[in-house]
This record gives sequence, structure tokens and C-alpha cells, in this order.
Amino acid sequence: MKELPVQVQLNPLDKRCLYEQIYEFIREEIRSGNLLTGEKLPSSRYLAESLQVSRTTVDMAYGQLVSEGYLEARPHRGYFVCEMEELYDIPIDSERFPEWKMSESGGRFQEGIGKHYGNYRYDFSPNAIDMSLFPYATWKKITKNILVDARSSMFALGEPQGDWELRVTISRYLHASRGVNCEPEQIIIGAGNDYLLLLLEKILGRHIPVAMENPTYKRACRVFQSFAYPVSFVPMDEGGMRLDALKGSGAQLAYVMPAHQYPTGIVMPIGRRMELLRWASEKEERYLIEDDYDSEFRYRSKPIPALKASDKNDKVIYIGTFSKAIAPAIRISYMVLPVKLLTEYREKCGFYSSTVSRIDQTILNEFIQNGYFERYLNKMRKYYKLKHDLMLNELKAFERDFVISGENAGLHMLLTDKKERTEEELRTCAEDAGIKVYPMAEFYMETPLRAKRKAAVILGYGALSQEDIVDGLHALRAAYHI
Repeated sequence: MKELPVQVQLNPLDKRCLYEQIYEFIREEIRSGNLLTGEKLPSSRYLAESLQVSRTTVDMAYGQLVSEGYLEARPHRGYFVCEMEELYDIPIDSERFPEWKMSESGGRFQEGIGKHYGNYRYDFSPNAIDMSLFPYATWKKITKNILVDARSSMFALGEPQGDWELRVTISRYLHASRGVNCEPEQIIIGAGNDYLLLLLEKILGRHIPVAMENPTYKRACRVFQSFAYPVSFVPMDEGGMRLDALKGSGAQLAYVMPAHQYPTGIVMPIGRRMELLRWASEKEERYLIEDDYDSEFRYRSKPIPALKASDKNDKVIYIGTFSKAIAPAIRISYMVLPVKLLTEYREKCGFYSSTVSRIDQTILNEFIQNGYFERYLNKMRKYYKLKHDLMLNELKAFERDFVISGENAGLHMLLTDKKERTEEELRTCAEDAGIKVYPMAEFYMETPLRAKRKAAVILGYGALSQEDIVDGLHALRAAYHI
């Protein structure tokens, strides 16, 4: 049986969970080349016994590594290291990215609407979130305190990139939660992703060819098309955007959602991420746009590190939002620009005023800094996990007729039909029963791909109550004659 080349050392005084310590040790062994492609790791039982921890702890560590693409789980054989050692070390061009020091001078989501779903008894929207546990009293208290102590400067325009204090807070949050190391100077705050993409068009220039995953987030596609950007739709496999098709597209930009692809739910493995970074680094004008829209919600392990966290050559334009983690009405998104693009931003966009009021920025900053955001996020993770587990349990009855996927993260799942039914039939049967489901055809951008794949529908559960999840799925079973 394969033994790790260096014994895992667990520190009981470490603030990290035991499974995180195991996960990070093995990950670094793979990254450093101490564990090579194809090597077999100890069984979870063996490693748990040798470390004197529970088997569940080791299973969680292995599960995280499998999710990120470092390990492959082979049935009845064990865990093996995935191929990636040649992809990880992308050389840094020190002349293009010198040391630097600077002075200190989206609407994808909607609020849940309880039991009122328009003309439907149950709406399994993948876009809706639950606002029932939002700390309204805390938000009101922060708002009141800020307005009481408000100075005249708070009502001035402020910095075009957003208030310095909030950018510092966001940079710290990204480092702690997503593994992203960036300076506040690289962050631009805006009212929604659309505005940030508009700025990006001004920075990069017009008519830049961009590649998008297919299926994809249609709103972003429409924004790119409004810029007169030539858009190529790149097919996907189990690892995400296919590199062979990307290379053949002639694109300079690639828009990806590696942490949880929308709508398929695919988590891009580390090997594919490194291939994307290599592609971007081959030419100076190439960049990756990482849309990290809902990375906070994972239920079986900690969130997957961002693609930007592995970006040694500064080729990733990172976009995040607080719309899903806090509330859609917050309308505060942020973009982390590569250092090289900061000069272009200041020359071409520095005169644009910030689209988020300084009062809203200050409220959000206080909400995060005082620990309210972390507590709310932890509460929502637990609450959504209850719905997630309930949904999976109820969907067991569908497994004869459907393949269930996309369940590892986010607030929706996919049902892929095993029979010969069309998506229109699946939609109509559900609609006749007063249930709204979302055919995958709505997210594909090219007709030929729709014809080659099996019918699938998306079921979101974010805004539904637990009672409605059970009742809605029971009604859907009857509609599909399961």
C-alpha cells in the first residue's frame, strides 16, 4: 500500500480543521511533485488509523481533493493522483510583471417570493434565493448608526474605484475565503456585473473576440454582444471548457465559471484550470474572465479555491458579487484587475464615477468587518444544506428515469432524461401540473448542440420552503409518471 512520502503532521493547536490540514498537506505534495501522476494514496481507513482521526475526516479531505481535480477516485481501487504536474508550473515573466507598489490614494439572482409563484404552484427557479433569514434588524442598525455619525464627506462622490476601506475589506475577504492575493488598488467596485463588464470593454478595447462555455450565462453573452465582441461558444466536457475548441476559436478572452459552472454545475478540476492559465499566458493580449458568482455555497467540503488563486502570471480578471451571498438588492459587485490593466483603466475609465453610493459601501463594509456577514453566511450554508439534502433525498425516486447531477454546490440541480423525451415534453408535463422547471435549451447558444444531447431540466431550490420542495417534487413525480 502506498504511503505518503512525508508523514502528515497534524497540529491540534492549528485553527484549521483536521480535514483541512490533511487536504492542504496532500495538495502541496502533489503540487510540489512529491506525489506523481498515477500514484495511489492510502485508503481512507488506513490513513485514518495511522493519523488517529475518524475515517470521516479523511473522507472529507479526499473528497475535497477529488472535487478540485487533484485526485481521481477509482471504484474498488482507491484514490490516485491526477495528471497535472506538467501544467502547474507556469513560468513568471519578471520583465512583464515587475514588483509594484502604489499609493493609498449582477443581476443573476432574485429574491425568493414564498408560496406566491405567479401562475405556478411551485417554481423551481435556479435564480431565486431565500431572504427569510436575512438580518434585517442588524442591517437597519448599521444603517442608522452610519447616518447618525455621517460626515459631509460621505455624501461626496468618493473614489471612482470605490471606497478604499471597502476595497481593503474585500481584498482581505478574498484572501481568506478564495485564496486570492490582490491589493486594494486592483479592485473596482460597481453596481452589478454588467457595469464591470462595460468598464472592461473600455479597458480592453472594441471588437475583442471572446470565448464562452456552452451552455452559459446568457446575460453575460448579451452584454458581450452589445459591445460588438465576436463571441465563440466553446463546447464542454466533464472538466469544463474544452481546450482544443478554445484554441481553435481565435479568442483573446475566455469567460469561465470554474468554481460552479452555470448552469451545468461542473466544478473545473485543477488540471483544466492550469491548461486555461497556460493558454492565457501564451500571448500577451489573452486574459481569462473568472465569474465567481456563488462559490460560497458548498455542502460537503470547503469552497473550491478560485482560479485567480493559481494565477501566477496575472492573467485572470476576477469578478465577484454579494448579490447571492447577502441580497440581490445590495447590487454591489467587484472586479480584480491584473496589474498591467490598471494603467489602461485609469487612462480610459478613471473619470467614471462609482455607481455604488458611499453610504451603501460603508454599510456593507461594517457588515463584513464586524463579523455579521460571516455569521449570516454560515447560517445560510446550514439552511441551504438542509434544503439540498432534502432535495437529494426526494430525487432518489427519480433515479430510474433521470440522471441527477450538479449537486455538489450552488442552489440548483440537473435532471437528465434517460428516456427519449424532449425538453419541451418535460416542460409541458410539469407546467400542466402547475410546476415551473427550466429546460437546458434555454442556456445553449447554438442549435446543433441542443440536438445532440439528452433532454435535461434544471431544478432550483433556493427560494422554496422545505415543505414546497417535498410537495413540489411529489407533484413532479406524478407529472412524469414516476
